[in-house]
Amino acid sequence: MDKVRPTSGAQAHGLFPPGLQAIYGECRRLYPEQANPLQVTAIVKYWLGGPDPLDYISMYRNMGCPAQDIQEHWHYVSFGLSDLYGDNRVHEFTGPDGPSGFGFELTFRLKREMGETAPPTWPAELMQGLARYVFQSENTFCSGDHVSWHNPLDNSESRIQHMLLTEDPQMQPIQTSFGSVSFLQIVGVCTEELQAAQQWNGQGILELMRGVRVAGGPWLITDMRRGETIFDIDPHLQQERVDQGIETEGSNLSGVSAKCVWDDLSHPPEDEEDSRSICIGSQPRRLSDKDTEQIRETLRKGLEFNSKAALPPINSQKQSHETSHSRKDSLESESSAAIVPHELVRTRQLESVHLKFNQESGTLLPLCLRGRLLHGRHFTYKSINGDTAITFVSTGVEGAFATEEHPYAAHGPWLQILLTEEFVEQMLGDLQELSTREETKLPKEYSWPEKKLKISVLPDCVFDNPLQ
Repeated sequence: MDKVRPTSGAQAHGLFPPGLQAIYGECRRLYPEQANPLQVTAIVKYWLGGPDPLDYISMYRNMGCPAQDIQEHWHYVSFGLSDLYGDNRVHEFTGPDGPSGFGFELTFRLKREMGETAPPTWPAELMQGLARYVFQSENTFCSGDHVSWHNPLDNSESRIQHMLLTEDPQMQPIQTSFGSVSFLQIVGVCTEELQAAQQWNGQGILELMRGVRVAGGPWLITDMRRGETIFDIDPHLQQERVDQGIETEGSNLSGVSAKCVWDDLSHPPEDEEDSRSICIGSQPRRLSDKDTEQIRETLRKGLEFNSKAALPPINSQKQSHETSHSRKDSLESESSAAIVPHELVRTRQLESVHLKFNQESGTLLPLCLRGRLLHGRHFTYKSINGDTAITFVSTGVEGAFATEEHPYAAHGPWLQILLTEEFVEQMLGDLQELSTREETKLPKEYSWPEKKLKISVLPDCVFDNPLQ
């Protein structure tokens, strides 16, 4: 990427593509005196084979609002997640009625340091990294989402190592000739704030941060030098707001990408095609592209139901009557209604299972149980190393293929585990040490022989080198 200034003359004469021009128009509404802002641009555009999906990131100097105690900052705006050109070079042109491209652009507000005369350019690479994730996974963002980054956003020693996303407080959604575009703002957060967002919900934590000036204030301006969390600043927030929110509302987090596997302990595999071969220590059976896409589509749809106690039916002949507010219309596309191969339709009831998680995934088990299942919801771990998935469901979830009579059921690499409220309470007591999120000596094993369930929390190396 290279820092350049856009040609203001081209803007004036309308030579820019309509999608690009529409975003510039919204920027000019906010910054009429900065018609020629500094930009970071992809040297080789994505549609010409370059690695960076965002064509441009504009950087503006925002003077804040002293009357509202909003400090001066740098404001970054992306160009490329929406359809800028309308000619199918990047995004499929679908007309003006739906979302343009992915339907949003990213923004970021960074506190201006004393004496700083030009905006730092590292936020542009951060935004490119998020954009690459969106393009590669086709998973879009929405307000309240969190991003576990596990690294200071500016590669310094900062405590700001993760992100939440929210609506930009100044930029208004726009309608272009290629569809609608909204603006999602990246907000840098500490690990403790990310964990609270996971356990409760992102919107709740964002609202708490708006009330704390040094944590962002009303416009949620990121300060990379912030050394205290909102819970350090006001210890009452954890108990009076977060813990109470979890107790009364549960968690909005319905699933995570994770390092996890599961093992059918019911019987040894009958042949090489038995899906028990997904276990660590054996070569996983390769699914066909069609089978893999079917599983992914079903899992994606399952993760859509953040507030509804329902899972999509696995059988394509039974269409769900629930309407999901999909993040991206393609998740509800016809591909998810394709005829499911026979081997995927066959659901296996298992007598005994062994679940294996790395430490980060294991620490989310209490959240899964307390914040989701005790509120009649479900929670999914989707393996980052393949198609394996583990979904915990409560007795109130509709459409699950695990039942009280057969609480462990597998559909190809997808395992569902149905837990009664009584068993959830028992597990919470036994797994209490995982709630501390402190480094513990691994491996850790938990077993419930009467339920024929075993859980292991293992070092990352076990998942990184599964065949060793």
